[in-house]
Amino acid sequence: MDRAPGPSVRLKLTLSYAGFLMLAGVLLLAVVWVFLLRYVPEVIQSGTDGPSVGQGGRRPPAPLIAPNRSDLVDAFAPKAAAMLVFLLIFGLVGGWLLAGRMLAPLTRITRATRQAGDGSLSHRIQLDGRGDEFRELADAFDAMLARLEAHVAEQRRFAANASHELRTPSRSRRRCSTWPATIRTATPANSSSASV
Repeated sequence: MDRAPGPSVRLKLTLSYAGFLMLAGVLLLAVVWVFLLRYVPEVIQSGTDGPSVGQGGRRPPAPLIAPNRSDLVDAFAPKAAAMLVFLLIFGLVGGWLLAGRMLAPLTRITRATRQAGDGSLSHRIQLDGRGDEFRELADAFDAMLARLEAHVAEQRRFAANASHELRTPSRSRRRCSTWPATIRTATPANSSSASV
């Protein structure tokens, strides 16, 4: 059966894992943006309007320099973008490896199916480990192969027996067709008339 090639299941799983990871990262950054940066004021009062010399002739402390919202956005946005790129790469590589590991039993099942299609019914998958959907499929396939192998062996025995039975009557018929002639030549009536 020829079908147009499409993306593999491994690639689809990889993209879905990476997409989910990116979505989680974007949501986390949105939470930071909404709940933290929202409370930072846009303009911060410097507090330098007071006297230059404080009580007792001391200078007042240096004015408090605090970043405003635009400063935090300028510092936060490049790091957030870099983190999203890292999450994308991590999601793609991790998803590819994870999908390959998860789909490994399916590769063994496919190989066994192809061997069975080529006529090798004695091959079994025999997946080890705990029972999951792939192992249930492999066990059902192994049971089907065992039943098919038993049926094929039974058909071969039947064909061999039927072939033997079909050959046996023809041989005995040939023997029987020559048998009356040998009896006629060896009967006592024929031998007494020949002597007279």
